[in-house]
Amino acid sequence: MSSSRGSQRVGKSKPTNRGGGKPKRAKTTTRTGRAIEPSTSKRKPSGPPMPKFSEDVRLNKYLSNAGICSRREADVLIETGVVTVNGEIITELGYKVKPNDIVKYDGERINTEKKQYVLLNKPKDFVTRGDDPLARKNVMGLVMKACKERIFPMDKMDREATGLLLFTNDSDLTKKLTHPKQNLTRIYHITVDKPFQPEHLEKMMTGVHMDDEMMRVTNASYVDGKTSREIGVEVKTMRTKNVERLIERLGYSIVKIDRVQYGSLTKKDLPRGHYRHLTEQEVAFLKMI
Repeated sequence: MSSSRGSQRVGKSKPTNRGGGKPKRAKTTTRTGRAIEPSTSKRKPSGPPMPKFSEDVRLNKYLSNAGICSRREADVLIETGVVTVNGEIITELGYKVKPNDIVKYDGERINTEKKQYVLLNKPKDFVTRGDDPLARKNVMGLVMKACKERIFPMDKMDREATGLLLFTNDSDLTKKLTHPKQNLTRIYHITVDKPFQPEHLEKMMTGVHMDDEMMRVTNASYVDGKTSREIGVEVKTMRTKNVERLIERLGYSIVKIDRVQYGSLTKKDLPRGHYRHLTEQEVAFLKMI
């Protein structure tokens, strides 16, 4: 997964562990390292390219690009007669697949679309829904050059919200990470209209009764080096909208909400409005959650 060189100032804070007494202040860190590539630049592929359907491609390469196996393993599959093209068993290793051919492995048609995972640092004033009746600026326009496959945001964010938003065409992972019982850590840096009282930080963690259920966050704390109007909030099962409702129930108006962590993913070297592709290790970690 390629990236350009450079460094950027990132992220906000991660809330400290909950506990009694006066809430501790979370630490704000500045991270540098691998930089991302602006969405307007061209990205060099890090692995074997997907077949270009304007030209023929060797069958073993077609199977490999589809994620079935390696090219060497594909040769074995072809020789054993478990791969068909347009209903005909193919055992010729040099056979080339044409753009409109139907390729099946063990009776199942092969989907050649490569799974893509793109992380965007969403800017303010962009909507995440694809059918916005007001035709406002959409996050899809920010990632349109990320890959040739069509990808979609994994969850929704308000137009005014900023921060990490994951895009993919992997429907299985989307269903897994957006399931109501999924304990996926998300951390928000929130600015409110007035000083946030210490007892309200504790109240957010112990729970507030709303709509016949108890709403609570995993951790809540002040942001180190900032005023008491800025807090860090960590949640696992609660949706972003409910975090906002909880804070408003305590008597505050939200001025700014920024998602600074999504699972193990952070805004490290990811400027606002830019994106990057996840590494294989990052994808594997999300699938293990």
